[in-house]
Amino acid sequence: MAHTDEPSETTRSAGQSTGDASLPWLALAEDYELARAREDSLDRLVEWPAQRDLLGDVAGRSVLDLGCGNGAKLAELVEAGARDCVGVDISGNFVSVTPPGMELIQGDLSELDAVPALTGRKFDRITFLQSIGYAKDPVSTLQAARAMLADDGFILLTRTHPIRYAVERAEKNGTSLGEEYYSTASYTYFHDNWNDRIALTKQAYTVSDLINLFSAAGLWIEQAIEPQLSEDARRRYPHKQAVLNKYLGILIFKLRPLPAR
Repeated sequence: MAHTDEPSETTRSAGQSTGDASLPWLALAEDYELARAREDSLDRLVEWPAQRDLLGDVAGRSVLDLGCGNGAKLAELVEAGARDCVGVDISGNFVSVTPPGMELIQGDLSELDAVPALTGRKFDRITFLQSIGYAKDPVSTLQAARAMLADDGFILLTRTHPIRYAVERAEKNGTSLGEEYYSTASYTYFHDNWNDRIALTKQAYTVSDLINLFSAAGLWIEQAIEPQLSEDARRRYPHKQAVLNKYLGILIFKLRPLPAR
């Protein structure tokens, strides 16, 4: 998986049948990384700075990045002093050079028990940066991650704001925002910013769905934020501010295990 804004989904090239939830990232990994590297990408301008701020001082901390993409973000954390770090991504499309103190592993975040390098490990920070939606069973995946948290550790998880998808569907279907926000029907679209030849089929979700997911996995929300562009970035990239004005952006959650009863 990777740092994407896609929930649990399947993917297909035009005219082809859909597959399982891992296929979107396998098909889009390289295209996503190219889009993320652009000067005006919202990941660069909004998402990563906010994620980095919530992670805090990582010096001497171990980090597990589940759905790490090419591993570039994890490498930045290692360069900032993080140690004994591991990134897992199903694509295996990793950066060619990594700093000492990190390992990148091709693996499925839906099957963390099948990743030998994680057996018996504990981490101070575990991240799901736009990747939990690819898990076949998000509750089980979060439970597995929770079991790998060190004492006083936390999970950082980001998701695209569900209003974005409701707005897109309402425009496409000629319906209302409320109808689409609460719809449970799946829908398919092409991601123009990544690769407009690959269709993504999504299952809608609401904010309450996310809260209930965390609760079912034995986690509580210590902090939640909805990051926006800085004043300087708004002036420099008005077209990106227009996107956020319409689609709201992302949600970032800092999650900790519920106390044992």
